[in-house]
Amino acid sequence: MKTILIVDDEPRTRQGIRKTLEAWSSGEHRIVTASNGVEALAWLEKNETNLLVTDIRMPEIGGLDLVEKLNEMAYPPVVIVISGHPEFDYAQRALRLGVVEYLLKPLDKAKLVRAVEQAFKREEDLHRIGRMEKLVDPKLLEAGEQEMKYSPPVRETIRYLEEHLHEPVSMREVAEHLHLNASYFSVLFKEQTGLTFSEYLTRKRIQRAKELLVSTRMPIADIAERVGYQTAKYFVKVFRSIESLSPGQYRQRDAEEEETTPY
Repeated sequence: MKTILIVDDEPRTRQGIRKTLEAWSSGEHRIVTASNGVEALAWLEKNETNLLVTDIRMPEIGGLDLVEKLNEMAYPPVVIVISGHPEFDYAQRALRLGVVEYLLKPLDKAKLVRAVEQAFKREEDLHRIGRMEKLVDPKLLEAGEQEMKYSPPVRETIRYLEEHLHEPVSMREVAEHLHLNASYFSVLFKEQTGLTFSEYLTRKRIQRAKELLVSTRMPIADIAERVGYQTAKYFVKVFRSIESLSPGQYRQRDAEEEETTPY
């Protein structure tokens, strides 16, 4: 059950938003209200929310000041702000803070519901991106950022490995595929990517394995075979050397983090 926190110092507006979202959610979401930013922060010290719907102008702590404080959290909620006036400066600041929608009072119920649906979609996208970022090998990421500067043989090698990652691939085999001398190819690849052919291939295989570990329930032995290792024992050894965890421990850690992340 996801949580929506509504913050507005006007009781009529606050309760109107709550009733609209309760009717829309049909009990699928937990909906909480606070009458000002101070009350909201006190509640958030002990609770988590997925979505914040807040007025901009409130005593003591305004809506955007509240959003700024929440952005310091490990898992800040997505935000919709509401305002009685179309103030350009407020709208600009809201955009800079990553606010999903800026709605004007009096609120249109249909627009409010659409904004909430959009906010939850944004939250899911951010969650998915966050999980994928954790899977990316920083050395592969750095190499990938420079790919357009690589010579055609190196770019072709990267494409070839993507397509043949599940097969037993050797540097000599790839050099022959490119009609290049193996020694020359070895120097060329390391010079341009910063990684030896063997290190690049290993890291690519382990990254693919991590993706399969967190997105499927595939057995470890099957994943080992899927990423080009003939035995699960050797795959586990290589995986541990790079991640400092066994594949099973990596999958378990991801599952535990998923359970404790408020998305």
